[in-house]
Amino acid sequence: MRRLVLGCGTVGSDIIEALTGRTGDLHVITDDSGRVSALRDEHVAALEADPRDPDNYPDHANLVVVAGASATANLTVADRARERFPDAALVAYAGDDATEADLRALRELADRVIDPIGVVADRVLDVATGATAERLRGLVRTLRSVEGTLAVVAHDNPDPDAIASAIALVRIARFAGTDAEACYYGDISHQENRALVNLLDIEMRQLDPDTDPREEFAGFALVDHSRPGVNDSLPEEIDPLVVIDHHPPREPIDAEFLDLRDDVGATSTLLVEYLDRLGVTPDTQVATALLYGIRIDTKDFTREVSEADFDAAASLLSHADASVLDRVESPSFDPAVLNVLARAIGAREQRGSVVASCVGEIADRDALAQAAERLLDMEGVNTTLVYGYRDGVVYASGRTRGTDLDLGETLRDALDQIGSAGGHADMAGAQISLGILGDVGEDSKESLTEIVRDIVAGRFFETLEDAPATPTRSADRAVSFPDEG
Repeated sequence: MRRLVLGCGTVGSDIIEALTGRTGDLHVITDDSGRVSALRDEHVAALEADPRDPDNYPDHANLVVVAGASATANLTVADRARERFPDAALVAYAGDDATEADLRALRELADRVIDPIGVVADRVLDVATGATAERLRGLVRTLRSVEGTLAVVAHDNPDPDAIASAIALVRIARFAGTDAEACYYGDISHQENRALVNLLDIEMRQLDPDTDPREEFAGFALVDHSRPGVNDSLPEEIDPLVVIDHHPPREPIDAEFLDLRDDVGATSTLLVEYLDRLGVTPDTQVATALLYGIRIDTKDFTREVSEADFDAAASLLSHADASVLDRVESPSFDPAVLNVLARAIGAREQRGSVVASCVGEIADRDALAQAAERLLDMEGVNTTLVYGYRDGVVYASGRTRGTDLDLGETLRDALDQIGSAGGHADMAGAQISLGILGDVGEDSKESLTEIVRDIVAGRFFETLEDAPATPTRSADRAVSFPDEG
């Protein structure tokens, strides 16, 4: 029994390790000199040569494994190995950069193809634990059960959340090794929605309501809605395999995989969670669409917004194309504000209806005011204080709504002794010099943040126990820091 391994990427090394020690001969050909030296040290017969050149092959082989890192090279090697050893069992690793076309071509040549997407998915699911892991396993298991193409259907005349969720689920389906296509009925008629699709070059198929889609698709997934024939033009008798939505259903829903969570503001947020937990980095198209979907469905983070929505949006920032969002619609949030807002949510200290949050070092102090305003939209919160530091100064911005608390006087009582504070009854600000605390090194920034939090939050919450009140409420307006009048 002679086993021949052609090429030696990361997967190839794993295969060689598994084959070493078995009965028969093992022969490896790779152009990686480092790999050859390492294999020889382990007493594996290895030849430094081009695995694409049949002149380097031995006279015979019973099993040939193509195991390089490049999909293009592996396809060439598999073709030449099949010609040289027509009777051998041929196993081919698709390559780290394999496309669907590469996989199809390899399946024509090899007896078995190792799909890197499926391998990675298995490894991720193997190490995942808890309720979220069960949800991930259920989704991937259901996607893999599709024997053909999966139609990922948005609701009729899809909005940005539905569009983004559809293309994100297509990405996840392909990660699981399943062919999928984003689909919709009706029209993408809203000007901003058309701009989003055109600027990002999003491919979505418009289905014909007079044609039965079951003639072409092997399964159906619904995003941003939950029932076939309700808010879409699918036949009502279709049993969807996957349903993902953030709207509460009016009646029980039947699907192989069901994720209905009304504690988030957008279905896009749920798709971001899947991508993150599966270790799939969204490309620019998907990330930008998801970010816009979250913004629109939460009305720029002012309607039915949750911590998960902020976290999802913050995680997308580095992958999204801000220039596209600018062209689709001038956003009210820039990335700096969204980052501060996400940190404010994650670091919040809440006592009753009051939230204080230290966001650490900031780039733009104006972001504090917007974050303080947005935190008021959280359920059960009527007073907020968001603070951070830059250039040796702590800046704080506060908001209150629906109470008789005079926030300006409260901040003066709490912080005037160590800095300057003041403002209006429903919005106020403060500045505090860090003094010697501002001289801490880069490695001590976490400690500095803790010190700032202890000082500001401690004084603020203590003052609230006997806070001054005002009988009237003033209208919302931009924050005024003490030095700004």
